[in-house]
Amino acid sequence: MKKTWVRLLKNKPAFISLIVICIAMVLSIIGPSIAPDKTPDADDQVLQLANMNPGFSTKMLLVQKNREEKKSSFLSKIFIGKENPNEMIPIVSYSFDTSANIVIQAYQGIGRAPLQRSIPLVDVCEALSITNQNFVIKGNQLSYTNYNEQAHVTTIDAMKKEIEQNRIITKSYLLGTDNYGRDILSRLLFGVRVSLSVGLVAVLISLTIGIFMGSVAGYFRGKTDDIIMWLINVIWSIPTILLAMAIRFAIGDKIPSFLAIFIAVGLSMWVEVARIVRGQVLAEREMEYVQAARGLGFNHARIIFKHILPNIIGPIMVIAASNFAAAILIEAGLSFVGIGIKPPTPSWGTMLNDHRAYLLTPDKAFLALAPGICIMIMVLTFNLLGNGLRDAFDVKGKTV
Repeated sequence: MKKTWVRLLKNKPAFISLIVICIAMVLSIIGPSIAPDKTPDADDQVLQLANMNPGFSTKMLLVQKNREEKKSSFLSKIFIGKENPNEMIPIVSYSFDTSANIVIQAYQGIGRAPLQRSIPLVDVCEALSITNQNFVIKGNQLSYTNYNEQAHVTTIDAMKKEIEQNRIITKSYLLGTDNYGRDILSRLLFGVRVSLSVGLVAVLISLTIGIFMGSVAGYFRGKTDDIIMWLINVIWSIPTILLAMAIRFAIGDKIPSFLAIFIAVGLSMWVEVARIVRGQVLAEREMEYVQAARGLGFNHARIIFKHILPNIIGPIMVIAASNFAAAILIEAGLSFVGIGIKPPTPSWGTMLNDHRAYLLTPDKAFLALAPGICIMIMVLTFNLLGNGLRDAFDVKGKTV
Protein backbone atom coordinates (compact mmCIF):
# COMPACT_ATOMS: atom_id res chain seq x y z
CA MET A 1 0.00 0.00 0.00
CA LYS A 2 2.88 2.36 0.79
CA LYS A 3 4.31 1.87 -2.70
CA THR A 4 0.88 2.60 -4.14
CA TRP A 5 0.73 5.99 -2.41
CA VAL A 6 4.28 6.76 -3.56
CA ARG A 7 3.20 6.10 -7.16
CA LEU A 8 0.14 8.29 -6.66
CA LEU A 9 2.17 11.21 -5.30
CA LYS A 10 4.58 10.94 -8.23
CA ASN A 11 1.66 11.43 -10.62
CA LYS A 12 1.67 15.24 -10.98
CA PRO A 13 -1.93 15.71 -12.22
CA ALA A 14 -3.24 13.48 -9.42
CA PHE A 15 -1.03 15.16 -6.82
CA ILE A 16 -2.15 18.65 -7.86
CA SER A 17 -5.77 17.46 -7.85
CA LEU A 18 -5.31 16.11 -4.33
CA ILE A 19 -4.00 19.50 -3.20
CA VAL A 20 -6.95 21.30 -4.82
CA ILE A 21 -9.39 18.91 -3.13
CA CYS A 22 -7.73 19.47 0.26
CA ILE A 23 -7.97 23.25 -0.22
CA ALA A 24 -11.64 22.89 -1.17
CA MET A 25 -12.27 20.81 1.96
CA VAL A 26 -10.68 23.47 4.16
CA LEU A 27 -12.74 26.19 2.45
CA SER A 28 -15.92 24.19 2.94
CA ILE A 29 -15.25 24.08 6.69
CA ILE A 30 -14.04 27.61 7.40
CA GLY A 31 -15.76 29.37 4.48
CA PRO A 32 -18.07 31.56 6.62
CA SER A 33 -15.15 32.87 8.67
CA ILE A 34 -13.12 34.03 5.65
CA ALA A 35 -15.90 35.03 3.23
CA PRO A 36 -16.53 38.76 2.73
CA ASP A 37 -20.20 38.11 3.59
CA LYS A 38 -20.17 36.25 6.91
CA THR A 39 -23.93 35.88 7.27
CA PRO A 40 -25.51 32.38 7.13
CA ASP A 41 -25.70 31.19 3.50
CA ALA A 42 -24.01 34.47 2.41
CA ASP A 43 -27.52 35.87 1.99
CA ASP A 44 -26.97 39.54 2.91
CA GLN A 45 -28.90 41.32 0.15
CA VAL A 46 -28.33 44.89 -1.04
CA LEU A 47 -30.77 45.19 -3.94
CA GLN A 48 -29.35 48.53 -5.12
CA LEU A 49 -26.10 46.72 -5.94
CA ALA A 50 -27.57 43.98 -8.14
CA ASN A 51 -25.35 42.58 -10.91
CA MET A 52 -22.29 44.73 -10.21
CA ASN A 53 -19.08 43.90 -12.07
CA PRO A 54 -16.05 42.29 -10.41
CA GLY A 55 -13.95 44.72 -8.42
CA PHE A 56 -16.87 47.05 -7.69
CA SER A 57 -16.59 49.02 -4.43
CA THR A 58 -18.78 51.58 -2.73
CA LYS A 59 -19.25 53.40 0.56
CA MET A 60 -21.75 51.84 2.95
CA LEU A 61 -23.64 53.31 5.88
CA LEU A 62 -24.23 50.67 8.55
CA VAL A 63 -27.58 51.31 10.25
CA GLN A 64 -28.22 49.33 13.43
CA LYS A 65 -31.31 47.12 13.15
CA ASN A 66 -33.94 47.63 15.85
CA ARG A 67 -33.78 44.13 17.25
CA GLU A 68 -31.73 42.17 19.72
CA GLU A 69 -28.37 41.11 18.37
CA LYS A 70 -28.12 37.34 18.25
CA LYS A 71 -25.16 35.90 20.11
CA SER A 72 -23.13 33.32 18.20
CA SER A 73 -20.55 30.95 19.59
CA PHE A 74 -17.03 30.86 18.23
CA LEU A 75 -17.64 27.57 16.41
CA SER A 76 -20.95 28.84 15.04
CA LYS A 77 -19.22 31.88 13.54
CA ILE A 78 -16.64 29.62 11.85
CA PHE A 79 -18.94 26.94 10.47
CA ILE A 80 -22.30 28.69 10.01
CA GLY A 81 -21.75 32.43 10.06
CA LYS A 82 -23.36 35.27 12.00
CA GLU A 83 -26.41 37.41 11.32
CA ASN A 84 -25.53 40.95 10.27
CA PRO A 85 -26.84 43.29 13.02
CA ASN A 86 -26.75 46.21 10.57
CA GLU A 87 -28.68 47.26 7.49
CA MET A 88 -26.22 48.20 4.76
CA ILE A 89 -27.12 51.29 2.72
CA PRO A 90 -24.83 52.17 -0.22
CA ILE A 91 -24.14 55.90 -0.31
CA VAL A 92 -22.52 58.43 -2.63
CA SER A 93 -21.97 61.13 0.00
CA TYR A 94 -23.15 62.20 3.43
CA SER A 95 -23.32 65.20 5.76
CA PHE A 96 -24.67 66.08 9.20
CA ASP A 97 -27.47 68.60 9.71
CA THR A 98 -28.28 70.68 12.79
CA SER A 99 -31.10 68.38 13.94
CA ALA A 100 -29.00 65.35 14.96
CA ASN A 101 -29.52 63.66 11.58
CA ILE A 102 -27.19 62.27 8.97
CA VAL A 103 -28.18 63.29 5.45
CA ILE A 104 -27.13 60.74 2.84
CA GLN A 105 -27.23 60.52 -0.93
CA ALA A 106 -28.26 56.87 -1.20
CA TYR A 107 -26.96 54.99 -4.25
CA GLN A 108 -29.86 53.60 -6.32
CA GLY A 109 -28.04 51.71 -9.06
CA ILE A 110 -26.31 52.33 -12.37
CA GLY A 111 -27.88 55.19 -14.32
CA ARG A 112 -30.17 56.26 -11.47
CA ALA A 113 -29.95 59.50 -9.52
CA PRO A 114 -29.04 59.18 -5.82
CA LEU A 115 -31.91 59.43 -3.34
CA GLN A 116 -31.52 61.90 -0.49
CA ARG A 117 -32.45 60.49 2.92
CA SER A 118 -32.29 61.87 6.42
CA ILE A 119 -31.70 59.37 9.25
CA PRO A 120 -31.47 60.25 12.97
CA LEU A 121 -27.97 59.70 14.36
CA VAL A 122 -29.31 57.60 17.23
CA ASP A 123 -31.16 55.35 14.77
CA VAL A 124 -27.88 54.68 12.97
CA CYS A 125 -25.87 53.85 16.08
CA GLU A 126 -28.32 52.10 18.39
CA ALA A 127 -31.10 49.51 18.40
CA LEU A 128 -34.03 51.56 19.65
CA SER A 129 -36.99 50.48 21.73
CA ILE A 130 -39.86 48.99 19.74
CA THR A 131 -42.47 50.77 21.88
CA ASN A 132 -40.69 54.11 22.28
CA GLN A 133 -38.46 55.25 19.44
CA ASN A 134 -38.59 58.91 20.45
CA PHE A 135 -35.44 60.68 21.56
CA VAL A 136 -34.85 64.03 23.25
CA ILE A 137 -32.22 66.60 22.25
CA LYS A 138 -31.00 69.17 24.78
CA GLY A 139 -28.15 71.17 23.34
CA ASN A 140 -25.41 68.66 22.57
CA GLN A 141 -27.02 65.94 24.69
CA LEU A 142 -29.27 63.21 23.28
CA SER A 143 -31.50 60.95 25.41
CA TYR A 144 -33.11 57.74 24.10
CA THR A 145 -34.42 54.31 25.11
CA ASN A 146 -32.66 51.28 23.63
CA TYR A 147 -34.10 47.92 22.54
CA ASN A 148 -33.82 46.51 26.07
CA GLU A 149 -35.93 49.42 27.40
CA GLN A 150 -32.92 51.02 29.08
CA ALA A 151 -32.56 54.81 29.12
CA HIS A 152 -29.29 56.24 27.79
CA VAL A 153 -27.76 59.67 27.46
CA THR A 154 -24.97 60.52 25.02
CA THR A 155 -23.73 63.47 23.00
CA ILE A 156 -24.36 64.31 19.38
CA ASP A 157 -20.63 64.76 18.81
CA ALA A 158 -19.95 61.26 20.16
CA MET A 159 -22.46 59.77 17.75
CA LYS A 160 -21.02 61.68 14.81
CA LYS A 161 -17.58 60.34 15.71
CA GLU A 162 -18.96 56.80 16.03
CA ILE A 163 -20.57 57.04 12.58
CA GLU A 164 -17.47 58.41 10.86
CA GLN A 165 -15.15 55.87 12.47
CA ASN A 166 -17.23 52.68 12.53
CA ARG A 167 -20.47 53.18 10.63
CA ILE A 168 -19.21 54.35 7.24
CA ILE A 169 -17.10 51.74 5.48
CA THR A 170 -15.87 50.99 1.98
CA LYS A 171 -17.07 47.58 0.81
CA SER A 172 -15.53 45.83 -2.19
CA TYR A 173 -16.93 42.95 -4.24
CA LEU A 174 -14.02 41.03 -5.73
CA LEU A 175 -16.23 38.92 -8.04
CA GLY A 176 -19.17 41.31 -8.21
CA THR A 177 -22.75 40.74 -7.07
CA ASP A 178 -25.71 38.62 -8.19
CA ASN A 179 -29.32 39.53 -9.01
CA TYR A 180 -30.04 40.30 -5.36
CA GLY A 181 -26.90 42.26 -4.59
CA ARG A 182 -25.23 39.37 -2.76
CA ASP A 183 -21.49 38.86 -2.83
CA ILE A 184 -20.66 36.22 -5.46
CA LEU A 185 -17.30 35.25 -3.93
CA SER A 186 -18.97 34.51 -0.59
CA ARG A 187 -21.68 32.40 -2.20
CA LEU A 188 -19.10 30.46 -4.22
CA LEU A 189 -17.24 29.67 -0.99
CA PHE A 190 -20.46 28.46 0.63
CA GLY A 191 -21.22 26.45 -2.51
CA VAL A 192 -18.04 24.42 -2.01
CA ARG A 193 -19.58 23.00 1.15
CA VAL A 194 -22.76 21.97 -0.66
CA SER A 195 -20.92 20.22 -3.49
CA LEU A 196 -18.44 18.37 -1.27
CA SER A 197 -21.03 17.34 1.32
CA VAL A 198 -23.41 16.02 -1.33
CA GLY A 199 -20.52 14.23 -3.05
CA LEU A 200 -19.28 12.67 0.19
CA VAL A 201 -22.64 11.44 1.47
CA ALA A 202 -23.74 10.25 -1.98
CA VAL A 203 -20.51 8.29 -2.41
CA LEU A 204 -20.91 6.70 1.03
CA ILE A 205 -24.47 5.67 0.18
CA SER A 206 -23.49 4.30 -3.23
CA LEU A 207 -20.49 2.44 -1.78
CA THR A 208 -22.55 0.90 1.02
CA ILE A 209 -25.24 -0.42 -1.31
CA GLY A 210 -22.91 -1.21 -4.22
CA ILE A 211 -20.32 -3.10 -2.17
CA PHE A 212 -22.99 -5.18 -0.44
CA MET A 213 -24.90 -6.04 -3.62
CA GLY A 214 -21.77 -6.63 -5.71
CA SER A 215 -20.01 -8.79 -3.14
CA VAL A 216 -23.11 -10.93 -2.55
CA ALA A 217 -23.62 -11.41 -6.30
CA GLY A 218 -19.98 -12.23 -6.99
CA TYR A 219 -19.46 -14.51 -4.01
CA PHE A 220 -22.61 -16.62 -4.13
CA ARG A 221 -23.10 -16.59 -7.92
CA GLY A 222 -25.97 -18.69 -9.31
CA LYS A 223 -29.52 -17.38 -8.95
CA THR A 224 -28.45 -14.72 -6.47
CA ASP A 225 -26.07 -13.32 -9.05
CA ASP A 226 -28.71 -13.51 -11.79
CA ILE A 227 -31.31 -11.60 -9.73
CA ILE A 228 -28.89 -8.88 -8.64
CA MET A 229 -27.46 -8.48 -12.14
CA TRP A 230 -30.98 -8.19 -13.55
CA LEU A 231 -31.72 -5.42 -11.06
CA ILE A 232 -28.42 -3.69 -11.88
CA ASN A 233 -29.07 -3.83 -15.62
CA VAL A 234 -32.60 -2.44 -15.21
CA ILE A 235 -31.40 0.49 -13.10
CA TRP A 236 -28.38 1.07 -15.33
CA SER A 237 -30.66 1.41 -18.35
CA ILE A 238 -32.05 4.63 -16.84
CA PRO A 239 -29.87 7.75 -17.25
CA THR A 240 -28.41 8.68 -13.87
CA ILE A 241 -29.65 12.27 -13.84
CA LEU A 242 -33.20 11.17 -14.75
CA LEU A 243 -33.15 8.51 -12.04
CA ALA A 244 -31.96 11.08 -9.50
CA MET A 245 -34.74 13.45 -10.60
CA ALA A 246 -37.34 10.69 -10.25
CA ILE A 247 -36.14 9.82 -6.75
CA ARG A 248 -36.09 13.51 -5.79
CA PHE A 249 -39.67 13.96 -7.03
CA ALA A 250 -40.76 10.82 -5.18
CA ILE A 251 -39.28 12.10 -1.91
CA GLY A 252 -40.84 15.54 -2.39
CA ASP A 253 -40.81 17.86 0.62
CA LYS A 254 -41.27 15.13 3.20
CA ILE A 255 -37.69 15.61 4.39
CA PRO A 256 -35.25 18.57 4.18
CA SER A 257 -33.95 19.27 0.67
CA PHE A 258 -30.35 18.63 1.73
CA LEU A 259 -31.18 15.10 2.92
CA ALA A 260 -33.36 14.49 -0.13
CA ILE A 261 -30.46 15.34 -2.46
CA PHE A 262 -28.12 13.03 -0.51
CA ILE A 263 -30.53 10.13 -0.96
CA ALA A 264 -31.45 10.89 -4.58
CA VAL A 265 -27.85 11.17 -5.76
CA GLY A 266 -26.60 8.23 -3.68
CA LEU A 267 -29.33 5.84 -4.82
CA SER A 268 -28.71 6.70 -8.47
CA MET A 269 -25.01 5.73 -8.49
CA TRP A 270 -24.63 2.41 -6.67
CA VAL A 271 -24.93 0.22 -9.78
CA GLU A 272 -21.47 1.15 -11.10
CA VAL A 273 -19.96 0.20 -7.74
CA ALA A 274 -21.88 -3.08 -7.66
CA ARG A 275 -20.66 -4.15 -11.12
CA ILE A 276 -17.03 -3.36 -10.31
CA VAL A 277 -17.17 -5.14 -6.94
CA ARG A 278 -18.95 -8.15 -8.42
CA GLY A 279 -16.26 -8.63 -11.06
CA GLN A 280 -13.45 -8.31 -8.53
CA VAL A 281 -15.11 -10.71 -6.07
CA LEU A 282 -15.70 -13.28 -8.83
CA ALA A 283 -11.95 -13.31 -9.46
CA GLU A 284 -10.89 -13.24 -5.81
CA ARG A 285 -13.23 -16.02 -4.62
CA GLU A 286 -11.17 -18.56 -6.58
CA MET A 287 -7.89 -17.51 -4.95
CA GLU A 288 -6.11 -19.88 -2.57
CA TYR A 289 -6.52 -17.67 0.50
CA VAL A 290 -10.32 -17.79 0.08
CA GLN A 291 -10.24 -21.58 -0.23
CA ALA A 292 -8.09 -21.71 2.90
CA ALA A 293 -10.54 -19.50 4.79
CA ARG A 294 -13.38 -21.82 3.82
CA GLY A 295 -11.34 -24.80 4.95
CA LEU A 296 -10.84 -23.16 8.35
CA GLY A 297 -14.60 -22.89 8.71
CA PHE A 298 -14.93 -19.10 8.48
CA ASN A 299 -18.46 -17.93 7.70
CA HIS A 300 -19.32 -16.20 4.44
CA ALA A 301 -19.58 -12.71 5.95
CA ARG A 302 -16.10 -12.94 7.46
CA ILE A 303 -14.59 -14.19 4.22
CA ILE A 304 -16.20 -11.40 2.20
CA PHE A 305 -15.63 -8.44 4.50
CA LYS A 306 -12.37 -9.38 6.23
CA HIS A 307 -10.52 -11.19 3.47
CA ILE A 308 -11.87 -10.39 -0.01
CA LEU A 309 -12.83 -6.71 0.27
CA PRO A 310 -9.46 -5.52 1.68
CA ASN A 311 -7.81 -7.03 -1.41
CA ILE A 312 -10.03 -5.13 -3.86
CA ILE A 313 -9.82 -1.74 -2.15
CA GLY A 314 -7.95 -0.26 -5.14
CA PRO A 315 -10.77 -0.53 -7.71
CA ILE A 316 -13.25 0.61 -5.06
CA MET A 317 -11.24 3.79 -4.41
CA VAL A 318 -11.05 4.49 -8.14
CA ILE A 319 -14.81 4.17 -8.63
CA ALA A 320 -15.38 6.25 -5.47
CA ALA A 321 -13.38 9.14 -6.94
CA SER A 322 -15.29 8.84 -10.21
CA ASN A 323 -18.62 8.76 -8.39
CA PHE A 324 -17.63 11.83 -6.37
CA ALA A 325 -17.21 13.79 -9.60
CA ALA A 326 -20.51 12.43 -10.91
CA ALA A 327 -22.29 13.37 -7.67
CA ILE A 328 -21.12 16.98 -7.95
CA LEU A 329 -22.44 17.13 -11.51
CA ILE A 330 -25.76 15.52 -10.61
CA GLU A 331 -26.30 17.86 -7.64
CA ALA A 332 -25.51 20.86 -9.84
CA GLY A 333 -27.90 19.54 -12.49
CA LEU A 334 -30.74 19.03 -10.02
CA SER A 335 -30.21 22.50 -8.57
CA PHE A 336 -30.03 23.95 -12.09
CA VAL A 337 -33.52 22.65 -12.93
CA GLY A 338 -34.90 23.83 -9.57
CA ILE A 339 -35.29 20.57 -7.62
CA GLY A 340 -32.00 20.63 -5.73
CA ILE A 341 -30.93 22.52 -2.63
CA LYS A 342 -33.55 25.11 -1.74
CA PRO A 343 -32.68 28.84 -1.62
CA PRO A 344 -31.19 30.77 0.02
CA THR A 345 -28.58 28.03 0.53
CA PRO A 346 -26.06 28.68 -2.25
CA SER A 347 -25.50 25.92 -4.79
CA TRP A 348 -23.33 26.29 -7.88
CA GLY A 349 -26.11 24.78 -10.00
CA THR A 350 -28.67 27.28 -8.68
CA MET A 351 -26.27 30.18 -9.27
CA LEU A 352 -25.72 28.99 -12.83
CA ASN A 353 -29.46 28.77 -13.44
CA ASP A 354 -30.14 32.21 -11.95
CA HIS A 355 -27.67 33.89 -14.31
CA ARG A 356 -27.74 31.73 -17.44
CA ALA A 357 -29.39 34.57 -19.38
CA TYR A 358 -26.22 36.64 -18.98
CA LEU A 359 -23.97 34.14 -20.80
CA LEU A 360 -24.33 36.05 -24.07
CA THR A 361 -23.82 39.43 -22.38
CA PRO A 362 -20.08 40.20 -22.49
CA ASP A 363 -19.94 42.43 -19.42
CA LYS A 364 -22.17 40.16 -17.27
CA ALA A 365 -21.12 36.70 -18.43
CA PHE A 366 -19.03 36.28 -15.26
CA LEU A 367 -22.27 35.79 -13.29
CA ALA A 368 -22.76 32.40 -14.97
CA LEU A 369 -19.11 31.62 -15.71
CA ALA A 370 -17.98 31.81 -12.07
CA PRO A 371 -20.09 28.88 -10.76
CA GLY A 372 -19.58 27.00 -14.04
CA ILE A 373 -15.81 27.21 -13.67
CA CYS A 374 -16.05 26.01 -10.05
CA ILE A 375 -18.07 22.97 -11.12
CA MET A 376 -15.60 22.25 -13.91
CA ILE A 377 -12.58 22.47 -11.59
CA MET A 378 -14.04 20.18 -8.93
CA VAL A 379 -15.20 17.56 -11.44
CA LEU A 380 -11.83 17.68 -13.23
CA THR A 381 -9.84 17.28 -10.00
CA PHE A 382 -11.79 14.21 -8.88
CA ASN A 383 -11.52 12.63 -12.33
CA LEU A 384 -7.77 13.26 -12.42
CA LEU A 385 -7.46 11.83 -8.92
CA GLY A 386 -9.41 8.77 -10.02
CA ASN A 387 -7.09 8.30 -13.00
CA GLY A 388 -4.09 8.65 -10.69
CA LEU A 389 -5.51 6.05 -8.29
CA ARG A 390 -6.15 3.68 -11.20
CA ASP A 391 -2.56 4.02 -12.40
CA ALA A 392 -1.20 3.68 -8.86
CA PHE A 393 -3.07 0.45 -8.13
CA ASP A 394 -2.29 -1.03 -11.56
CA VAL A 395 1.19 -2.39 -10.80
CA LYS A 396 1.69 -4.32 -14.03
CA GLY A 397 4.92 -3.25 -15.67
CA LYS A 398 5.59 -0.55 -13.05
CA THR A 399 8.56 -0.18 -10.77
CA VAL A 400 9.06 2.20 -7.90
